[in-house]
Amino acid sequence: MARGWESKSVEEQQSQFVKPAVKSNNPSETIESRRRANDVKALQLQRARVAEQLRQAQNARFIELMQKELEFLDQKLRSLASSHN
Repeated sequence: MARGWESKSVEEQQSQFVKPAVKSNNPSETIESRRRANDVKALQLQRARVAEQLRQAQNARFIELMQKELEFLDQKLRSLASSHN
């Protein structure tokens, strides 16, 4: 047995880590809420990247493109937020 694995506290910590964080009677609801949360997080990260590119942009056409991209991402985020309610 590897060193440290004998400890009961380590076993308890591992078993707590393996347990699902969200308990629900409806597994599809949990999967759907996780998917939506992942989608929101991905859109937020993409929005942050586009906002940073816009901040550094100097070309007028690129600025216009990044502004349209931000509007699109904001619309998608609002859509996900409204479909959640």
